[in-house]
Amino acid sequence: MTGTDDNNTVLVLGGRSEIGMEVAVRLAPGRTVVLAARRSGDLSTQVERVRASGARRVETVEFDADDLGSHGTLLADVAAAYGPLGTVVIAFGILGDQKLAESDAAHAVAVVHTDYVAQVSVLTHVATALRAQGHGHIVVFSSIAGMRVRKANYVYGSAKAGLDGFASGLTDALHGSGVSLLLVRPGFVIGSMTEGMKPAPFSSTPGEVADATVRALARGKARVWIPGILSPINIVMNLLPAWLWRKMPR
Repeated sequence: MTGTDDNNTVLVLGGRSEIGMEVAVRLAPGRTVVLAARRSGDLSTQVERVRASGARRVETVEFDADDLGSHGTLLADVAAAYGPLGTVVIAFGILGDQKLAESDAAHAVAVVHTDYVAQVSVLTHVATALRAQGHGHIVVFSSIAGMRVRKANYVYGSAKAGLDGFASGLTDALHGSGVSLLLVRPGFVIGSMTEGMKPAPFSSTPGEVADATVRALARGKARVWIPGILSPINIVMNLLPAWLWRKMPR
C-alpha cells in the first residue's frame, strides 16, 4: 500500500474472524485498528493481540452484519471517531449447514443473507464512503467455492458466487476513483469455520491467507488466488462436463 492510506485507520468488519484478525495483525504496526463484531465487549483477546503487534491504537465497535440498516451509520461513526478509513477488511461470514439448508428454506436464506446480501450492503456503503474521501482500500473474501458451485455446498457456494460477481463489478466501477478493491479467492481454509471437516487439496491456514492478502495489497493487485495454483485449477474446473462435475467430492 502506498500514500496517505498507510497511516489511516484499519477497520475489520468481522473482528472475530480468524482471517480478519490475521490481516489486522499484519497491518497493525503504527496504525489505529478498529475491530467490529457482535458482543464487541468480549474482544479483549483480539485487542491485546493486535496491540502487541504494534498498533498505535486498538478500538472495538458493535457490528451486526445482518442489521443492514446499521451499516452506513457504523462507517460514519468510525470515521468520525478514529479518522479517515485507510483499509476496510470485510471478513464476516458463515458456512452454514448444507444438509439443513437443503430442506430448511429459512436456514438457506440466512446463509445467503449473511454471505451475500449483507456483504452487498456493506460494500456499497464502504465504497460510497471511500469515494467521498478520495482514497482507501477494500478487502473482500470470495472463495473457490463460488467459482463453480458444487452440490456439496451449493448454498454457501452460490452466495460466494454472487459476492465474487458483485465485487468484480465494483472493482471496475471504482477504477480512477482513488479507491481500490482487492478480491481474495482462497481455497479450503483450515480453521474454526471448517473444524471437523477433512481439508481439501491445496488448503491453507488463516495466517497463509493473510500473508498473501497483505502482499497483494502492497502490490496494488485487484485479485489474488490463495494458493496461486488455484487459478489454473479453476480454469480446468470450468471445463469439466456436468456429469463429471456432479461426481466431484467437496
